[in-house]
Parts: sequence; structure tokens; C-alpha cells
Amino acid sequence: MAIGAAASNSQLHEGVAAYRLLTGEAPADANITTDANLDRHVLASILAAATMDGGSLLEKVGLSGVELAALLEQYFPSTTINGGEQAWRSNGEDHEEIAMLRDLLLKERSTQGDIGRWLAAMIARRAMEPDHLWEALGLRNRGELALVLSRHFGPLAARNVNNMRWKRFFYRMLCENEGVVMCTTPVCDQCSEFNVCFGEESGESRMAERRCDLLLQEAARPVVDGDPSSEQPKWSEIASSSDKATPDL
Repeated sequence: MAIGAAASNSQLHEGVAAYRLLTGEAPADANITTDANLDRHVLASILAAATMDGGSLLEKVGLSGVELAALLEQYFPSTTINGGEQAWRSNGEDHEEIAMLRDLLLKERSTQGDIGRWLAAMIARRAMEPDHLWEALGLRNRGELALVLSRHFGPLAARNVNNMRWKRFFYRMLCENEGVVMCTTPVCDQCSEFNVCFGEESGESRMAERRCDLLLQEAARPVVDGDPSSEQPKWSEIASSSDKATPDL
């Protein structure tokens, strides 16, 4: 139990610390009422979520070292990436599904500049993760995903008129582009897998979920004098100290 609590604690600390390092605030406090704020929030959330996953940050976000350095310089100039991450290079052979989804997003861009290109690559890579897409991107809810897709990939987002789950929608678009019939029924509400495409996607964000896991594990674990695990920092301590941490970006 102590090991599980320590793992959740570590992931939570890294995710919150990464977001605070980039933006100077906790993810829960982010104000996305302007396009600029939305863009910074989404980019920071993706980087924070990838940090929580462990492994190569560049591989987890689908960017090269040069691209990530440029992103940080433009949106988070006070942050630099770790030298070891800069040395990581793709072998040039993208996963086929990642490449197809990235190209689909690039063709449907509705904004100018580098951010649409970066987001196309990042969204395509994070779509390979098992979570709902908004969770894999580290966002606070599904509505934030709809906002960023409508802003940067407007023509594509506008085609999701029935509010299909975004991963399923993307794959349907890819299949249609290839002339492949994805479904055996002509009307969605007659399909036995209706909930797979249109089911509820509400829930807690990944960092909020880690917080709940940690609190539940702490509540279930008896406190024993001298037990080092009883000294694990609580959520308030993690949140207040996270701006002191410097995860490798």
C-alpha cells in the first residue's frame, strides 16, 4: 500500500510541478478565457501529462528536440529542456496511425503559425494512449478539448455534429478518407456499439484522479510510529512546494 501511495505521490508531484514550472500556477487555477491563455494551458497540460507518464518526454509528446525547444522558447521562455532529451531523435519512421492522424489534423488547420503544427503532432501522439483523449492531453475536462479543436482545427471539429467521442470521430474521418466503411449499420442509434462512440466522457482530470488515489491510500493505511511512509507529503504540501521542483523538460 505504501508503495502504491508513493507511486501516485510521485506522479502527482511531477505533473503539478511541471505545469507550475511552465505557467507559474496550478492547473486548477488556469484561466482560459482568451485564446492566448487557452493555448498556453493546453500546451502546458500536454507536457505535464507526458511528464507523469515517464520515459522520454519527446517520444510521449510526438515532437523532436528542436520542435520542443522552439515551443518552450515561444510560449514558456523561462523554461529549458534537459540536455539528454535534446539528444533524443526520432528514427524518422512514425507509427502509421500517428502519422495518419497528424496529417489529417494538419489538413484541417484553422490557425496560422507553429502552434497548429505542434498540436497536430502532439494530439496525434497522445491519441495512442488508452485514456479518453482529453485525459491523455492532461486537460481538465472534455470541453477544453472541444475548445482547442474548434480553435486550431475548426473545419474538422465542425464535422463532429453529433458529439461523437473524439478518438472515434478521428478514426471515422480517416476511414472515410480511405473509402473504408467503418460501421455495419447505416444509423448510429441502431448500432450495438453506440456507447463506444457516444458514451459519457466525464470524469476527473488525470492530476485530480492521482490526488484522489493518494488521499484514499493514505486514509486506508494505518499510521505507525517510525514508518517512513507515514511521512509522505499531503496534497497541500505537494501543491505549495511544486513550484520548487524542476522536472526535466
